[in-house]
Amino acid sequence: DLYQGLPGQVYFPFANSYYADVTDADAIVAYTHYGIEISASVQKGNVYGTQFHPEKSSHAGMVILRNFQRICNEKK
Repeated sequence: DLYQGLPGQVYFPFANSYYADVTDADAIVAYTHYGIEISASVQKGNVYGTQFHPEKSSHAGMVILRNFQRICNEKK
């Protein structure tokens, strides 16, 4: 899980107001509210995407990046 080790609700910075219109609700793993509810993070199979910038997100961002690295190493 990309968010393993993080509390239930974490705030991340967004650099813009763009968002993907995700049609597969099962792929959405995180939401945010920006006037409307939008997908902030998706996962389908081995594809992960975030609308926010984990590299600019302090400790929580490092947790996500380390989890991604662990997931990639496990898939080898």
